[in-house]
Amino acid sequence: MSELNDPIVRLSASTGPDSPDVWGIYEPDTGSIQYICADPATKKAVLIDVVLNFDPASFALSERSMEQVLGLVEKHDLHVEWVLDTHPHADHVMASARLKERIGAPNAIGEKVREIADLWRDYYNTPEAFDPDRDFDRLFEDGDTFRVGDLELRVTLSPDHTLGSITYLCGDAAFVHDTLMQPDSGTARADFPGGSADDLWYSLQDILSLPKETRLVVGHDYGAEGRDTPEWEATVAEHKARNVHVKDGTDKRDYIEKREARDTTLALPDRMLAALQINLRAGRLPEAENDGAHYLKIPLNKF
Repeated sequence: MSELNDPIVRLSASTGPDSPDVWGIYEPDTGSIQYICADPATKKAVLIDVVLNFDPASFALSERSMEQVLGLVEKHDLHVEWVLDTHPHADHVMASARLKERIGAPNAIGEKVREIADLWRDYYNTPEAFDPDRDFDRLFEDGDTFRVGDLELRVTLSPDHTLGSITYLCGDAAFVHDTLMQPDSGTARADFPGGSADDLWYSLQDILSLPKETRLVVGHDYGAEGRDTPEWEATVAEHKARNVHVKDGTDKRDYIEKREARDTTLALPDRMLAALQINLRAGRLPEAENDGAHYLKIPLNKF
């Protein structure tokens, strides 16, 4: 029986000093993995890439996944210090703004979200639409560090699934978002506006240069041939040994050709045009109109 339709939770426990506890929470509607990264000693934590559920048929929003994450926070007596996202997601709506309102923790993303906002203002023909400096408390730059309890987190720019994607590295855990998939699935697409398979190659090489025992936890899993149980963690060594796109010995040109050929076969995510105009507001909805309702603007025939 397939587990790809179940909201699964797994703990990847700390391996020792300077190593976090990492809970992965699988969101089955979009194949997304949400994370809690916590210091075992102080119980201080960050939330990463939490999903606000969105029905692409009805455009109805719900907090089902967010409540599941917050339930784990409460169960394990954690104190959340940051609400983090790795990039403005195209496949799901981010829960950042609602989490900030609910628990009072500041929210953050990479500083190149400003450039992504510029790009999408043109697509939506909404020149005044997005203000990341207003909607996020911090826009991280490449190399920034911050502490959560006794642990240090370091931010690394890792495009080019999007041009502003960032990785969070905490001890022996790296939250590598939509760069790598699981070894049996390869790597993530690079064909969204601003994306580049060539630049993604270099991001992947930077990630794979981390120590071989580093736990790489990814942003998505959709299963694979012969596997219908979601997975989201593998070590650098495992990726270098058997990742179907970038294992040791892979030629850059072959990778780019394979990635670009695969991307031409992929449809736009069914939530993308709705999700991005919410996510570029940190998950905040556009201002309500005179009837009290919120509305999105969807471009026709641009993609």
